[in-house]
Amino acid sequence: MTSHQSNFWNYYIFSKDHKMIAKQYLITGLIMALLGGLMAYVFRMQLAFPGEAVPGFGDVDSGTYNQLITLHGTIMVFWVGMPILLGAFGNFLIPLMIGADDMAFPTLNMMSYWTFFVSTLVLLASFFVEGGPASSGWTAYPPLSARPEYSGVMWGMNLWILAVALEFFSVLMGGVNYLTTTFNMRTKGMKFSRMPMFVWMQLAATVNFMFSVGPLIAGALMLLLDRTIGTSFFVPDKGGDPLLYQHLFWFFGHPEVYVLLLPSLGIVAEIIPTFSRKPLFGYKMILISTAFSSVLAFMVWAHHQFISGMDPRMAMPFGLLTIIISVPFAVVLFAYIATLWKGSITFTTPFLFAIAMIAEFLIGGVTGIINGAAAADIYVHDTYYVVSHFHFTLVPITIFGMLAGVYYWFPKFFGRMMNETLGKIHFWITAITFNVIFIPLLQMGMGGHQRRIPDPTEFEYLKGMMGMHKTATIALIILLIAQAFFIFNFFYSMYKGKKAEANPWKSTTLEWDAPSPPVAHGNFEVIPKVYRGPYEYSVPGCKQDWSPQSAETVN
Repeated sequence: MTSHQSNFWNYYIFSKDHKMIAKQYLITGLIMALLGGLMAYVFRMQLAFPGEAVPGFGDVDSGTYNQLITLHGTIMVFWVGMPILLGAFGNFLIPLMIGADDMAFPTLNMMSYWTFFVSTLVLLASFFVEGGPASSGWTAYPPLSARPEYSGVMWGMNLWILAVALEFFSVLMGGVNYLTTTFNMRTKGMKFSRMPMFVWMQLAATVNFMFSVGPLIAGALMLLLDRTIGTSFFVPDKGGDPLLYQHLFWFFGHPEVYVLLLPSLGIVAEIIPTFSRKPLFGYKMILISTAFSSVLAFMVWAHHQFISGMDPRMAMPFGLLTIIISVPFAVVLFAYIATLWKGSITFTTPFLFAIAMIAEFLIGGVTGIINGAAAADIYVHDTYYVVSHFHFTLVPITIFGMLAGVYYWFPKFFGRMMNETLGKIHFWITAITFNVIFIPLLQMGMGGHQRRIPDPTEFEYLKGMMGMHKTATIALIILLIAQAFFIFNFFYSMYKGKKAEANPWKSTTLEWDAPSPPVAHGNFEVIPKVYRGPYEYSVPGCKQDWSPQSAETVN
């Protein structure tokens, strides 16, 4: 059990308690989400009203536009999705769900957060150096990123590379803790076959990250050497190969999607059974599908490179594997839908965000099949179709899944309930405006609208699409304003919300056996013993008699 920490600095700042570290990740990630959303507002206003000053920000030239889209993508993937879905929820829930009093390595856990925090400062510092922040897109493709003279940015790009490297080291430290804690600190009776799905999904995401990140770290180091000491790993006019970087990036980049997706699927797997009052359908089938998809994730990266100049004979196997990888995820999603079938459903805010995550992610999956077919991908590649598909994939898992988790576990995080009315207002505005933003982008992409064009009116064939740009931009502004409901609800409820019971949702996983919030230095007043799986009823066939795993099974 973690030793008592008596002063402010040790308790709130340099805490070794996994719950406080989780809150640090959560708050930092939410702040970065607001910054990323603000950037989206600026460049969408530039697209909808080119040549006009953006209210509150002034004129946006092409260089600034490229910097904004680069940092927006970087922040939303690496500084929002990963710290919240892995850092916050993983840290908070894994020990509680397996009956442990803390992580296996509390000091390493603290170092993980502070490494992440330093990476955040490094990224933000890139705004204030000469030339500004990185402007080569969030994928940092060379040769644009490989030489300062190509992009006009020196230290901004260097700091971007350093920040990403630090963030990756932070996730690796956290991953060591997650694996060690889960394998060695499960309470009595917590067999692997009884672990909640969320824990399994966190482990799968951790393993995916650990096996995929090495090549990209090597690629980032080579890119930094190209920029600083004049090597030519990726510079074509000196014998380098830009395509090599694309292989290194996407060998990591595609599993990275699942690093974000799997924790979000784990969140949904806990919420749906609770509010449909049914056990999770197909527990073992979901685990097998997740393992299968994790292996396939390392075999499909080149479908991002069909027009890169790679050997066209490779299109067939990568396209086929891309179609195959949709099968295990279809199995998982349909298992969730089967869990809903004939359930006693309660439409709470976390449940609404959970089912919206499934619905929106299905759109992302279906639109992605087109990108997996080389003949179709050649037409839509680098258009707004890809932008829309990417957002229909990433926003449901990073934003909808994250919000579902925040609303669901807020009582356990802070010991108080969030306001349901404000939560539902937040949900409906967010869900509707999200679709109003990105469905027009699908149509624009099919019409041939290339991305990364700061002023569409410069091209005659794009002028007819300006109405869709304006529609998407207005919807984005409404979506951003709607987040005020969440921000107010979050901070007001933290201090003034209704006090929460230990198990306000009447859920079955072990964290709900702990007080709300859990004991400050140890989690449980008495370490529980587990008698059954999380999705087994205490009375078989009864939809209402639910209790946490520590409750002894009634025969």
